[in-house]
Amino acid sequence: MDDFWQNWQPTMRASLCFVRQKGEVLMIRKMRGLGAGKINGPGGRLEEGETALEAAIRETEEEVGVTPLNLSHRGELHFQFVDGLALHCAVFLAEGCLGDPIETEEAIPYWMKPADIPYHDMWADDSYWLPGMLEGKSFKGYFHFDDDRMLSSNVIWD
Repeated sequence: MDDFWQNWQPTMRASLCFVRQKGEVLMIRKMRGLGAGKINGPGGRLEEGETALEAAIRETEEEVGVTPLNLSHRGELHFQFVDGLALHCAVFLAEGCLGDPIETEEAIPYWMKPADIPYHDMWADDSYWLPGMLEGKSFKGYFHFDDDRMLSSNVIWD
């Protein structure tokens, strides 16, 4: 780990939640905000006084109308953007959910097999850690971006 990441402090905290059910993963096409137009898991910023786990559940409910079940913390993402945004994101994997996903103003939901995840429509870092996370591994990822272009990456598997 270089000195930059040792001393790094986030300016924003967020969470992501990937729901797995019946051999498929719930993915969304994000309709607004950071990453609009990209495929990802449900997630977003932590609200004042909220834990990353609480945010993962709330954001999944708000974005696609389902309540994720049996969440486990699987990883930590650290993003430094050239424009100054420093984003820390906790990643959770849920085993099942209550309800059926619905489209909202924030997201269009899709169930897909892990082999069909469209990494070409996602943030560039996702292909470095998402497959391993879905296989049950835990990780820490460190990524430097200029807008949506990844400049450097480092993933450490636990």
